[in-house]
Amino acid sequence: MRIATWNINSITARLPRLLAWLESSGTDVLCLQELKCAAEAFPTEQLRALGYEAAVHADGRWNGVAVVSRIGISEPVTGLPGGPDYDGLNEPRAVAATCDGVRVWSVYVPNGREVGHPHYAYKLRWLAALREAVRADAAAGRPFAVLGDFNIAPADEDVWDISAFEGATHVTAAEREALASLRGAGLSDVRPRPLKYDHPFTYWDYRQLGFPKNRGMRIDLVLGNAAFAGGVKDAYVDREERKGKGASDHAPVVVDLEV
Repeated sequence: MRIATWNINSITARLPRLLAWLESSGTDVLCLQELKCAAEAFPTEQLRALGYEAAVHADGRWNGVAVVSRIGISEPVTGLPGGPDYDGLNEPRAVAATCDGVRVWSVYVPNGREVGHPHYAYKLRWLAALREAVRADAAAGRPFAVLGDFNIAPADEDVWDISAFEGATHVTAAEREALASLRGAGLSDVRPRPLKYDHPFTYWDYRQLGFPKNRGMRIDLVLGNAAFAGGVKDAYVDREERKGKGASDHAPVVVDLEV
């Protein structure tokens, strides 16, 4: 089974690339984030033409997540159980489904904006709620993983230059502690291999030639329980999909799983 996660940064803008990538990559299950479309605008028919169905949670704003599968979808859950609101809104940042016996969550963790901002506190509360929401699945015997854009670099080596992030979000001790607490629920970091350079970055800013200069971050993660991690045969960042006109600023992370 091939499972991937990809912050698509607008499924409408990236739809031709998404459809071409699904056809060429042989992906069975794809977790998507940052759809930036309403649920009714999700390209259900175009995906169905390729043999995929989807569980979608989106409201037309800058969030939105989905699980896309060509091997079935069951037990869908839309929204993060017990998740906090922000500015009175319960944002569409999590969706779960079971695909041929493998349980997955697609998550888009809040950015945090800046240390001390209310959105930063919201990010930490959201991660705490995610830990509680996935605890039972993480401890279960079937393969289970949380995949998505976590907006956290787990270690200093997961950013191109840690000195460039001094005082910024994504690398603070509190964020990394929240991520470690999530892993403590029974999940391990499935670290992908890079297809180029030494580090498997997954995100490169559009500005200041971030991608050509490989000024990247590893913030798109796959956290799997023992049954999932034990079945991983390969994992890599598809850096090629970050190239060219109209690319997302994130690359897909792909995992080959034997179940």
